[in-house]
Amino acid sequence: MKEIDDIIKAYDEASAHQQKTALATVVHVEGSSYRRPGARMLVTETGALTGAISGGCLEGDALRKAMLAIHEGRNKLVTYDTTNEDDARFGVQLGCNGTIHILFEPLHQTASYNPITPLRKAATARNCSVLVTLFSLVHHHLQPGTSYFLNDQGAALSEGDEHHSLPVDLPGDAQAAWQTQTSQVKQYGPDLTAFIEVIEPKLNLVIFGAGNDVFPILKIAGILGWGTTVADGRYTHATPQRFPDADRIIVAKADTVLSEIPLDSRTALLLMTHNYNYDLEVLRQLTVMECAYVGILGPKRKFIRMTDDLEAIGDRIPPALQENLYSPVGLDIGAETAEEIALSITAEIKAAFSFANGRFLRDKEAPIHAKLQKDQV
Repeated sequence: MKEIDDIIKAYDEASAHQQKTALATVVHVEGSSYRRPGARMLVTETGALTGAISGGCLEGDALRKAMLAIHEGRNKLVTYDTTNEDDARFGVQLGCNGTIHILFEPLHQTASYNPITPLRKAATARNCSVLVTLFSLVHHHLQPGTSYFLNDQGAALSEGDEHHSLPVDLPGDAQAAWQTQTSQVKQYGPDLTAFIEVIEPKLNLVIFGAGNDVFPILKIAGILGWGTTVADGRYTHATPQRFPDADRIIVAKADTVLSEIPLDSRTALLLMTHNYNYDLEVLRQLTVMECAYVGILGPKRKFIRMTDDLEAIGDRIPPALQENLYSPVGLDIGAETAEEIALSITAEIKAAFSFANGRFLRDKEAPIHAKLQKDQV
């Protein structure tokens, strides 16, 4: 989502200066590549690039292709074949061993089918969105591009001079992707292929605590593009001056703080106030709420004590919360300093929301980008 946010910002700035732009999207990959379908890059007529479609090896040629799409005013599909490691076509040996299909769409500010419009909707949603991009691998001039958008508010059809009628089955396939939250590339007859992309909402991180160890967590979360909230009961600590990187700061007592925090499936909670009673009260309230991730800073004996104290007052941590509760919080990477601990915590949050287990990639038998379901982790 950070890449989409950056592209929207860059597009708005270019539009304000009356600069023409094009959007490059990886729509299909055969074999391996540095970036997967859904990777995007915005190109302005001045040559500015935002986002990435590779590790840097394709961007130079893609810039030229984007300029051509802007000049011609029509969508273009470009295929890069990197399966031959000895091929010096792009000036380097890519070594990706894959074929990458990239769609270039010139962006028209007043057009109803401007791809930035659905991306903007997806960026502000708190539920998954589905964006369908149509292209053709066999017909050079048949490249409809961004064609369909679906979220919990309904569906929107893009229509323009180059946009053909949608395949009959496509809306149903988009609905299925939205329900299963699974992207796919699907062929519709011999002419059209669709990249049915599920776009997840931005991850929101809520940190209960305003100590100095929060600073590096906010820094990393900002780099990752997460939304951030700092909550604490001390008005002397939870201030904009101390936490200028936080999107929101809440000063509230433990028994009322959760009433100010919306929870959804893309919200992670960290209990790290270094105040045992504050953390315990927040955890007590969370036992009756649906939480996607709760991390508790501190040793395991602290969590055991918290569990015992909750049971003493008749409260139990239900299985649903227990499954999404991480204590001690963080991956075992040998972290000691505040910065290393922040890396450990944010890496675990990323792994948890990606249904990954944080192991070494060298020990992974599946392809690097292969995604697992929650029950496969």
